[in-house]
Amino acid sequence: MADALAAGEVTSVELTQAHLDRIAEVDGDAAAGVHAFLHVDAEGALAQARASDERRAAGEPRGTLDGVPIAVKDVLATEGLPTTCGSKILEGWVPPYDATVVRRIREAGLPILGKTNMDEFAMGSSTEHSAYGPTRNPWDLDRIPGGSGGGSAAAVAAFEAPLALGTDTGGSIRQPGAVTGTVGVKPTYGGISRYGLVALANSLDQVGPVTRTVLDSALLHEVVGGHDPLDSTSVDQPLPSFVEAARQGAGKDLTGVTVGVISELRGEGWQPGVLARFDEAVERMVAAGAEVVEVSCPSFVHALAAYYLILPAEASSNLAKFDAMRYGLRVLPEGVDAPSAEEVMRATRDAGFGDEVKRRIILGTYALSSGYYDAYYGQAQKVRTLISRDFEAAFGQVDVLLSPTAPTTAFRLGEKLDDPLAMYLNDLATIPANLAGVPGLSVPCGLAEEDGLPVGLQVLAPALADDRLYRVGAAVEALLTEEWGGALLDRAPELKGAAQ
Repeated sequence: MADALAAGEVTSVELTQAHLDRIAEVDGDAAAGVHAFLHVDAEGALAQARASDERRAAGEPRGTLDGVPIAVKDVLATEGLPTTCGSKILEGWVPPYDATVVRRIREAGLPILGKTNMDEFAMGSSTEHSAYGPTRNPWDLDRIPGGSGGGSAAAVAAFEAPLALGTDTGGSIRQPGAVTGTVGVKPTYGGISRYGLVALANSLDQVGPVTRTVLDSALLHEVVGGHDPLDSTSVDQPLPSFVEAARQGAGKDLTGVTVGVISELRGEGWQPGVLARFDEAVERMVAAGAEVVEVSCPSFVHALAAYYLILPAEASSNLAKFDAMRYGLRVLPEGVDAPSAEEVMRATRDAGFGDEVKRRIILGTYALSSGYYDAYYGQAQKVRTLISRDFEAAFGQVDVLLSPTAPTTAFRLGEKLDDPLAMYLNDLATIPANLAGVPGLSVPCGLAEEDGLPVGLQVLAPALADDRLYRVGAAVEALLTEEWGGALLDRAPELKGAAQ
């Protein structure tokens, strides 16, 4: 699309209108269609597209992606557009400022199509915990698109947006990427600004690209990445060229690259079709010149337990700000003439938060309470240190680590809603990267024979070595595309219009 814009073959207005038409055709609502978007800004997107066309006509484009439309996860603050985090407690809230990543895409000239659906406050693995109804997987509308960022992944997979921004706290970009056949990247912690991201867990959250190709992710990463003085966790050092690394990988030559297969992230409980596609991808990498070794990361088996103590603890602290006093929803308790601030707060949180959010607030508050802090939260932080040491030891032997991105393909809507633990297990392979702050990428590696649904391969690299993700990911993508004679998404079933 960027090449077509540069060549004058298409205008940004035409591109943006085509995507708005596609959204109108297939997105629908929670009862019918993909329901990837919570808010579509047709007027604003077209105005931004017209401005882009005027810049190009004057010979002054702002960059490669100027004029290419994008969707934004509804957890990122957008000036003038609603930001609800998929929750009733923020219904109708319009931020007075842009998140840094949003400001950067505006400055680069990308028209914003709208805000995408998500699990409430990014708590979930299926986008079924959105207060505004679930998003559906474009491969099968009866299945989940992953979570918490299922809206962004589904929008890209359904060709409603060519690019999207997501956030990844424990796999919320990579797991949706795996189950929708898209590319999802969680950069190194601190590599992309978190300013203006409504925090779930400050030490885990990271913004990242959601796209259809590895090169597209590299292009978007270079637009939004880099140091931000407004974010105290932002890393102040130059970024390597991700686009150059992706173009190198597309040459399908992995000579000199040593990859490690994580022995703890496979085996019993993993879907056979997922493991089969993963093994085939590894074989293709060997044929392309990579050296493959098996690597053990013994502390990874405790990652899930540690994560579900650290995340709720940070979330219970972060969500305390939603107190009905400053912004967002305010509910007055019934039958009380002059309610106290505490009674209003209780009634508002009861009405505004969903079950999953309440569950994690209670769990986190308990883990931080007097007498339990050292036994739970303190121990979890020690496990986090062990996981970081496992990564350090592994990267002393190999350039990148590999695993399947998720244990299974997309499951059916409602299948795991009543079993929170079964839902949490979907993040088994992605959580360690967030605990250690290292970057990870999910790239499609085929379709499972059991159900014909996409399977993702996860690539992990050392902190600040995100360029390795793009080289290896682009090679995996190019090898599969060569074998199949086209992209994996070309095999997705055709979506009928939501009205039909």
